[in-house]
Order: sequence, then C-alpha cells, then structure tokens
Amino acid sequence: MTSGAVAGKLALVTGAGSGLGRAACQVLSREGATVIAADRNYEAVQETIRKHTALASGSNAIGDHTAVELDVSNAKSVQSLLQMMINQYKTPPTIVVNSAGITRDNWLVKLSEEDYDSVLNVNLKGTFLVMQAFARAMTEAELPGSIINISSIVGKYGNMGQTNYASSKAGVVALTQSAAKELGKFNIRVNAILPGFINTPMVKTVPEKVIGQLMKLIPLGRLGDPMEVAEVIAFLSSNKSSFITGAAIDVSGGY
Repeated sequence: MTSGAVAGKLALVTGAGSGLGRAACQVLSREGATVIAADRNYEAVQETIRKHTALASGSNAIGDHTAVELDVSNAKSVQSLLQMMINQYKTPPTIVVNSAGITRDNWLVKLSEEDYDSVLNVNLKGTFLVMQAFARAMTEAELPGSIINISSIVGKYGNMGQTNYASSKAGVVALTQSAAKELGKFNIRVNAILPGFINTPMVKTVPEKVIGQLMKLIPLGRLGDPMEVAEVIAFLSSNKSSFITGAAIDVSGGY
C-alpha cells in the first residue's frame, strides 16, 4: 500500500491505546503511513495494531506497523523509543502525533498536588519531551516534518473541575506556537488540535446529566467521533497543509 496523503512516511502516535490516538493510527495507516503506536498500556496498543483493518493488514511503504510501550512523562522512556525507531527503520519519524493525555478531575479547592502534577507531567511535560526528542532527530537528519499536538477546547474556555487539565491543555497551545516559530526554518511544522467533546473513553466518564447540558452548548447538537479528529490529524500530517504551522484548530462542533 503506497497511495495516500502520507504514503511512505513514518508516524509516531502517542496515547495510541484508545480514543483519538487509536483513530489517528487508523487514518494515518489508511493514508499510507507506517505507524508506531505508543501507549503506557501495552496491551491496549497491541490491540490497536491487531484489530484495526489498515493496521492489521501488515506493513506500509517503509515497513511494518509496531506497538510500543511508552511513558511520555519519562525522558529515558522517550529517548529509548527514539533509538528503537532509528535502529528498526533507519530514520526518525517525520509525523509525530502527541495524543497521550490523562484527567484527574476535582474542584480547585479539593485538587491534590499529586493529581495536579500527574496531569501536567503527562499532558504538558510529556508533549514537550516527545517534541524535543523527535524535533531534534528530524533536524539532525535534515528531514521536513509535521508535529500535531492534541490540546482541548477546555484549554481555551476552561471547565469546572478541570483546573489541572485545562491549564495543561492551554500550555500545549503555547508550546505549539512557540515551537512552530523555532522549527519553521527546518521545515518542521507544529500545529495543535483542540477537540471538543468527542465520544472517547475519557468523555464516557462524564455523568449523563452533564452530557445533556453540554449538548445544548454544541451547535451541531452531538458528540464528535474520534475519526472526525483523526481526519484533521491526517490533513495536518500531509503536504495538503504545507503552509499551516503554529495553528490551533478547533474540532468542536462549534462549542
């Protein structure tokens, strides 16, 4: 399989065990990329590779798809993944999707320091560590590339019970915009996507009553589908978006 918007490219997707990360793997592989699906939950990420058609069909232009265990908040874990990819594929990826994210919701006055730190470590520091390692590898190899960071509409408007999550996701936008300015001269584009309320395991933890109230605030009147975000990821990964960098794109049904 070599046709498609990202044919012959190597792509790394973090948080690939479920939700948006899994959907990103499906769409990127359908569009011709070889996908390295990474997640802290190795069983979940193996399932992503095994059970989803374009991935399960084996390899693409550059080689076989791979599932790997990764803790994005740990610099050593990120470095060893980079080394493994270069050993296996002889090149760093030129598409990097930072989709790993967690929530630890609570009211501001009740939020523990531990829950604040863990969310910031994965969502913001994790995005930084992956970007830093792989942008460096791309620049050293003199390869153009595209980095897509998953922020959240909550990073723009805030959300009750999510001071830690909202601040981490707002940070991802600022990180994206600053990195885009630094990496443009190397022809590495960096963009952020701000999903609204998407039908993922993370949103399934939201009480039914709250979802009902949210629907009134979404002009399109429904939750998004992970594939609707993944299609934007594929667009930003491809040359179709060759003059887009430093952007923060809402995919929120108008929320």
